[in-house]
Amino acid sequence: MKMQILKHTHLTEKAMNNVESLNELVFVADIRASKPEIKKAIEDQYKVKVIRINTLIDQKKRKKVTVRLSEETPAIDIATRLGMI
Repeated sequence: MKMQILKHTHLTEKAMNNVESLNELVFVADIRASKPEIKKAIEDQYKVKVIRINTLIDQKKRKKVTVRLSEETPAIDIATRLGMI
């Protein structure tokens, strides 16, 4: 069975501020996915260059992934394409 690495975007006020100020997006990913798998999935799916990935397992047992994008690929463009803004 093939896992779906990225489940959906995570929309909070803090996440939206980070889109504008830090060029970051926040996703919820499969808890079994590794950082290299997540990075590849994001780069392939959205055609962007990922600089850094931070992961966090929250109390609801979800893996939240904060992705910093390169300056050549503004996060605001991806957020708009995903309907976050």
